[in-house]
Amino acid sequence: MPTPASAGDEHGVEPMLATLTREPFSRPGWLFERKLDGVRALAVRDGGRTRLFSRTHKPMGASYPEIVDALEVVADGDFATDGEIVAFDGDQTSFAMLQKRIHQTNPVLIRSSGVAVFYYVFDMLSWDGHDMRRLPLRDRKTILREAIDFADPLRYSAHRDDDGAQMYADACARGWEGVIAKRADSAYRGGRSPDWLKFKCVRDQEVVIGGSTDPSGSRSALGALLVGYHDDSGLRYAGKVGTGFDEATLRRLRDLLGPLEQPASPFVDQVREKGAHWVAAQVVAQVGFAEWTTAGRLRHPTYRGLRDDRSAADVVREAPAGGS
Repeated sequence: MPTPASAGDEHGVEPMLATLTREPFSRPGWLFERKLDGVRALAVRDGGRTRLFSRTHKPMGASYPEIVDALEVVADGDFATDGEIVAFDGDQTSFAMLQKRIHQTNPVLIRSSGVAVFYYVFDMLSWDGHDMRRLPLRDRKTILREAIDFADPLRYSAHRDDDGAQMYADACARGWEGVIAKRADSAYRGGRSPDWLKFKCVRDQEVVIGGSTDPSGSRSALGALLVGYHDDSGLRYAGKVGTGFDEATLRRLRDLLGPLEQPASPFVDQVREKGAHWVAAQVVAQVGFAEWTTAGRLRHPTYRGLRDDRSAADVVREAPAGGS
């Protein structure tokens, strides 16, 4: 297995991912953290060089230079950490607010955006040449808290040791995304794991953009996005997303999707949408929605933003463990 110091390169560590679960719980031996509405980020300092990477190993440092600068001076020695980059709208983490930074690499435009970002660190993968991934989570978090000198924009992701169900109720009342439950004695293993579970207060879903419709009414760039998810048969159609945009966002999407246009639909289902324009299934978006219909469509989906930290091929319909 590669060393955590190489966590961001194409041969590096696969991030550990939480599994959606149906019911929140309170159990001994679990830790409970706030679920944040941002983008996952691995931070690696190796030989004095600090880098940020997405969960798909894309470099992120140019978009968040203040986080890289902070990581340069927080501790002695090399390390690899796992966490979430967020922006705030009031006291809520906001993926929509983060959109103003997520694709931006121009330092002048970054400064003029007015969007402050923070890196909430929740795990320590290596420290001073020692691989920490086989240690229990509780020990890794203790080492993390002691090793890193946390000051904005770096923040320690705090946890509770009990009463996860009450924390979930409080989280939903406060308008949070939800809660992540983690088995306190678990090792860090790449991929989706039952040792990390997520209790969601809001319903959202990653989707692949497979096309768009012609604009109508007051819109001039595009109408709605045609989106789907992968299963064993291919890219399944999940419906059209026509809300959650402003005109500037619609223009950006048009410019992004234009070079990807193709004559044939990428969906395995037959999609009957008037004025449809098909694109190669390469772009991932995040949407909020009310529920899944029995036909496998999203009811009342709303656009929330693009995700450049996800591979389109990995986007599947998220269902709670034990059922859909």
